[in-house]
Parts: sequence; C-alpha cells; structure tokens
Amino acid sequence: MSQLTDGQTVVDEAGHVRQGEELDVASLLPWLNSQLPHLNGTPKVTQYAGGASNWTYCLTFNEATSPDNEVILRRGPAGTKAKGAHDMGREYRLQAALKPVYKYVPEMLAHCEDKGVIGAEFYIMEKFNGIIPRKNMPRDLPLSTHDTRTLCENALDSLIELHKVDYQAADLSHIAKGSGYAQRQIDGWITRYHKARTWNVPKANYICDWLQANLPDNEHICLTHNDFRFDNLVLDAHEPTHIIGVLDWELATLGDPLMDLGNSLAYWVQADDDRLAKSTRRQPTHLNGMYTRKEVIAYYLDKTGFKADNVAFYEVYGLFRLAAIAQQIYYRYHHKQTNNPAFKNIWFFVHYLLWQCRKAIKGTR
Repeated sequence: MSQLTDGQTVVDEAGHVRQGEELDVASLLPWLNSQLPHLNGTPKVTQYAGGASNWTYCLTFNEATSPDNEVILRRGPAGTKAKGAHDMGREYRLQAALKPVYKYVPEMLAHCEDKGVIGAEFYIMEKFNGIIPRKNMPRDLPLSTHDTRTLCENALDSLIELHKVDYQAADLSHIAKGSGYAQRQIDGWITRYHKARTWNVPKANYICDWLQANLPDNEHICLTHNDFRFDNLVLDAHEPTHIIGVLDWELATLGDPLMDLGNSLAYWVQADDDRLAKSTRRQPTHLNGMYTRKEVIAYYLDKTGFKADNVAFYEVYGLFRLAAIAQQIYYRYHHKQTNNPAFKNIWFFVHYLLWQCRKAIKGTR
C-alpha cells in the first residue's frame, strides 16, 4: 500500500515477484529504452498477486525524466496455452482503439511481439494509481452502507456504459464474428473444459447438454469485457465510490451483454451464501449495501431495457465458463507448467462451480 497525504494507506501496489515468474530485466531494458526513452536506469520490479492467468508487473524507475515513472508490463504465462488465449497483441490493440470512446481504459504505451526479449510477447501500459477492491476493502477505508451501494451501482453503470459503446464507430467491428456468439461460446467452453479435464473433476455432461438445449433465441451484440469484476476495477483513492479504470481486457470481444453479465455473476458471492462460496470470495460483494445477484440482474435489465426470458441460462453459462477457466489453470499446475501454490487445490473449486450450475438449473441457487 502507498501512503496518501491524508494518512490513509489505500492505494493498491504490487508485491514480491513469484518464484519462477521473474522478469529478465537485463534483456528488457534495451528494448524499453528504445520505446520509452524517458524511463532511465534500472527499474524496481514488483508483481501483482491477483493474476491467475496473465502475469502483470509494475516497473518503477527512480531516474525517470517525467513524472510518469511507473508503468505496467503485462505478458502471458509460461506453459501450454489454449488457442487464442493470452494474446497480448490483440489485448493491446483493442485497448488502444477503445481508449478514445471508453474513458476507463488505460493508455497503451508500447507492444513487443519478439518473444526473445523476455520469453513471451508483452506490452507496456499506463499505471492507474487507485484502489483495487479485492477480497476485502482496505482496512483504512471504511465505507458506509450508502457508499457501498453507490460503488456497486457505479460499477454496474460502467459495465452498462461499455455495452452501449458504438463499436463500429470505434473501428472494432473486426475483433470478433458477432452473430452466433452464444453458440460459439457454449461450444468453445465445453471443448476447453474437456481438453483441460484431469482425472479428479467430473465430465459435466448434464450441464453441457442443458446449455446446448437452452441457447437463447435472440441475442444482442455489443462490446463485452467478459471478466468484469470488482478486482478488475480501479477506484479513485480520494473518492472511492468512483471508478477510474477497468483492467484485464484479454477476453473482451463482440458478444452478448447478458452473457457478459452472467460472467460477472459467477464471481458474485453475497452475504447469505454458504461457507464454501464465502471461502472463494475474491471481491467485496458481501458488504452491507452491495446488491444481491437477483438485484444485480433487475438493476441491469431496468437500466438497459434488455429482456431475459431464461435468466438461468446466463447464470449457468457464467458458472460453467468459470469452472472451465479454473480447470485450465489447474491443468497447468497439474502438469507442472506453473508452481504457483494457489492453484494446488483449484480442482475442488471446479467441483463446487459445477454443483452451483446444477443448483441454478433447478432454480435453487
């Protein structure tokens, strides 16, 4: 945490670099100096702990010739990757195009396709200095119930604002196929889950069949983030109910906004959930003032005017997709492609998510 002038230690900062994920600074510096010459000297390198997929580092240059002495480096993980996953070039170009029409996107600074520099493609972007609402809000930042409700609504409004962006005017029509999105997503996540399946998780055939049988008849295509959570938001340190940034655009595409909402709901652990759900909570959606999942759906539909005849489909989709993502992460750990200890028991979480899918299908979630 960084010390603010008012004495609060609330600004989010990176920490120690994880073992096995060190950055080759000696190889990086010549390229970086050629791209961003105002960054002088050897940087202090820290790493953000929240990344279970891509690796994100903060580079701090004490000898920078401008006030912007900190930048963010983002790269894909080591090991086998799903086709199309961890595409740093796509993520860089998408954010660069989106920045002029969606104020919450960080500024893109440089992109490197040469994997020989640090062992992977990567890009450099602006660092947002603010609060990231992780599992718990900072201890020095008590929010009232009213403030928490305002933060919740502002977060949902920033998602709705993204869904209203004119992607054609932003020259983003090319980033995905658009129509037929729901079918492609269901087919794709079923395939990814089965390819990443290990002996200790179910086949999930019942859930897969249900999703295929309940595809929506109609879909609205817009820009979707597909990983929109509180811990991918940056809050103003002095006005913490205000959103100043949205991070992690790897999965952004042209898609169905209700499926994007379903993705967010999969992470939404509320105050009255069971103990196992609470043990997996990674964002402060349990606080007094936060909406419940049903309230989130009602608020979103009221603000957008969209219709959802089968809300369960979007909930089950979000949960199953999260199970597939978790299983892909566990697959890398299982096959010793990463040694991050946080991934050791993630297979158990996959079981739990599939159980939640079945509950949502039955209408008991």
